Order: sequence, then C-alpha cells, then structure tokens
Amino acid sequence: MTLRREDHTDADRTAPTAPADDAGLRITVVDREFPVDDPATGELDLEDRQALRRVAGFSTQLTDITEVEYRRLQLERVVLVGVWTGGSIADAENSLLELKLLSETAGAEVLEGLIQRRSRPDQATYIGRGKVEELREEVIATGADTVICDGELSPAQLRNLEERVKVKVIDRTALILDIFAQHAKSREGKAQVELAQLSYFLPRLRGWGGNLSRQAGGRAGGASGGVGVRGPGETKIELDRRRIRTRMAKLRRDIEGMKTGRSTKRQRRRRNAVPSVAIAGYTNAGKSSLLNRLTGAGVLVEDALFATLDPTTRRATAPDGRLFTLTDTVGFVRHLPHQLVEAFRSTLEEVAEADLVVHVVDGAHADPAGQISAVREVLAEAGAGDLPEIVAINKADLADPIELARLQTLVPRSVVVSARTGAGVPELLEMIGAALPHPEVEVSALVPYARGDLVAKVHEHGEVIEVEHTADGTRLRARVDPGLAATLNGFATA
Repeated sequence: MTLRREDHTDADRTAPTAPADDAGLRITVVDREFPVDDPATGELDLEDRQALRRVAGFSTQLTDITEVEYRRLQLERVVLVGVWTGGSIADAENSLLELKLLSETAGAEVLEGLIQRRSRPDQATYIGRGKVEELREEVIATGADTVICDGELSPAQLRNLEERVKVKVIDRTALILDIFAQHAKSREGKAQVELAQLSYFLPRLRGWGGNLSRQAGGRAGGASGGVGVRGPGETKIELDRRRIRTRMAKLRRDIEGMKTGRSTKRQRRRRNAVPSVAIAGYTNAGKSSLLNRLTGAGVLVEDALFATLDPTTRRATAPDGRLFTLTDTVGFVRHLPHQLVEAFRSTLEEVAEADLVVHVVDGAHADPAGQISAVREVLAEAGAGDLPEIVAINKADLADPIELARLQTLVPRSVVVSARTGAGVPELLEMIGAALPHPEVEVSALVPYARGDLVAKVHEHGEVIEVEHTADGTRLRARVDPGLAATLNGFATA
C-alpha cells in the first residue's frame, strides 16, 4: 500500500470522517503496492528499462539520406543483409538470426533478412552492384527505413549503399554501439561507450553538401591574419576531427583514473587472501541469472542481448566454508567491435586478474560450440586465455539432453546447470571450491576459546584439514595465507 499525505483546511480537520493527526494532516490509503525488487531478476531495474519503449511507425525520415545524424541511431523498420563467405548455410543463418536479436534489443522491428553468397564482400557496396538494386526494391516493398549489414562497413561502402538504397544504412558495429549506449548505467560504463563510439565515428565523419569542406582563409586569425596563420586555413571537418580527438583523449584520462578505485578493491581482496572468480560468457547466456542464483545479488535479468554491461562483484562461500568473490562481466558476441574491446579493457581486467573463470554457455543455443570459440577468442585478447576455466552449460531446463551430453563430451571440465531452477548449482560450487587456489602455509595451532575470531578467520580464508575441540581450546591443522599464519604462530603446536 501507499500512504499519501494531504493538507486540509480547518473545516476538514473537524469533519468526523477525516481522522487527523496533531499537524492537521490526513492520511489517505491508496490501493496500490510498491514494486518489490526481486533478487532473481532485478525487478526494479527491469521496470525502469521497460518504462520507455520505441514505437514503430512514428518516424519522419528525411528524403535526403545524407542528412542522417549517425550519433543518434533510431532504428525502426529494418531489413537485414548478410554476406555468406564461408562455412555452412546454417552458420550464415545463425549469424543473421543473432543480428535480428541485436536489432530487436536496440528497439527495431525486423521486416526481412537477406543473405548473399560471395567469396568476399564487395569493396564498393558490400553486396555487389546488382544485389543493391534488389535490396532497393525490397526496401520499397516492405516500407523499411533502415538497412543493417551483418559486418563492419568501410566509410566508402556506407556512403555508396546509402546513395543507392536511399535509406539509412548502418553496420553491425554501429548497432552494438547503440545497444551499449542504451544500457550503460555507471559513469565508467558511459565513458567507455562514448570512447568506443567516437573511435568508430571519427573516420566516418561527414556532412551534407559542402558544409564540412568550408575553409577558414588566411585572415582567420584576426584582421591581418598574423604570423603563422596565413594560408589555406582549417576546414570544418578538420576542426571537428580535432575536437573529437581532444574529447577522446579526455575520456581515456578519465577511464584511467577510474581504474584506480577498481585496482584498490582488488588489492584489498588480495591482502585479505580472498580468491576471485570471474563469470564470463556469450551475451544472454545467463551470467547475471547465475550470479543471482549463487549470491542473491539482485542484478537485472532480461531475455535480451547485452542486458547488463557494468561489472558486479559479490561475495560467495565455497562448500568448504572459504570465501571468494564472484564478478559478473560484460557479455561477448561474435565479431565484437575492437573499439569496444579497447574501451572496455579496464573492465575486462576483472577477468584477467581473476584466479578462476566460470565460462557460462547457453546450452539451448543452436551453436554453443561457436559461442565457446568466440568467448575464448576475446578472453585471449584480454589476457585471460591461460586462466583456469570451468564451463557451466546453462539453461538445462530448455536444452535437448542429447545435445547437452554431446557438449559435455566435447568440453572437458564442464557441468550442466540451470540458473532458473537451481539444478546442477551445487555441483558447480563443488567444482569452484576444488579449483580455487589453495593457501600456501600449513599450520598446527591450539587456539584458546577466547580467540574464536581466529578460528572463524581460518574457516573463512583458509582450508581446514583437521579440527578438534579439547579442554584447552580448539586444535587446528589448516592451510592459510602467510599473514594469518604469522598471527597463529603464537599458538603453534609441535
């Protein structure tokens, strides 16, 4: 229920039906309940994200497509185009299906998907001159206002396609950047996305007509120009590029400064000898759901690509009682734009600095093996390719049991789980506990009952081998870190 506060006049205060308090205020009960934040789905974040949605068909498109502002992508009715250069037709269809999911996550309505078989994309128009005319006819027939290509287009390909198709054309990279811009919430995440966007748009900067070719002449520095400023001057596009580079330099400095706080937290965990586990995997594989299942973190969960971008770290307990941290990281995807990898390098350091990686795989996906390869490629690029890895094959409640068994056979050190139902989660925790780094020093100590805090620390941060309660205190044999071992030296036994 919601309590609503209302002010009233003196006449209202004397009314028998208006119970009043000392301040002359009446409390009215409204039949509406506050939303409860569900720790399994992050209900409050999900409600906030769904509060504003794009509505298809309410867009006024410009006739001259050169006037499109690319930094504000407003995708509505789209046609998808892909080039099949190798592999099977199933691989090409899966790639276009993933592009469809990306488009829908960005807020678009997908009307049609087209695939062309070529040995390599056309250097001028990506799909070839003849296919461009067919694409134009498809755009007119469906009433689409945007074409999305399943690849990264060069500036020339982008310009040539728009001139022939007469609608806005974007590529896979711009689409992913748009999704990241929508979903970034933290200050660091927003800065990383802006840096990636500027890196992408800098070589593609252009205007309409002669706008960006306007030039400041020899007298641009004042009435007489002055020494050193005479000459052709600086064009508008050169000025804009210089401003973008200046902004990019500032963003890099800001992101570097934000890394300090993250590094401080990691150093504090190392001093306390708390192992760290990073959850990595393909986007929409269920990483946030698994984090919620293991720790009750309450992170937003949505059936969409790149639903969560900001890393979340929570404390968890292994079956043997040891504490460790679980960090949910940004999801990966095939052909992840290199601009994003560079911009999110500080975030990916959470994976590189971890002691163990839990690689979450969507067991219900059509090509889970392809997802595993794509994730491992990005992990290697981030410097985490040699870390110990446990593969958690998620969504066991939706996947085919035969496919799960085949995938387990192909992937060593794997476990089948369901973050939704909790099946397989105890087995996963057992594997994590066994794979965590073991403390270095073995100690034997007789700890008085008055120092129960030391016994608790041994259970939390160490590995207890043997424990016995005697008349004089608690006799322990355990493996602990050097700092805790030094503290227990005063109670050491032979």
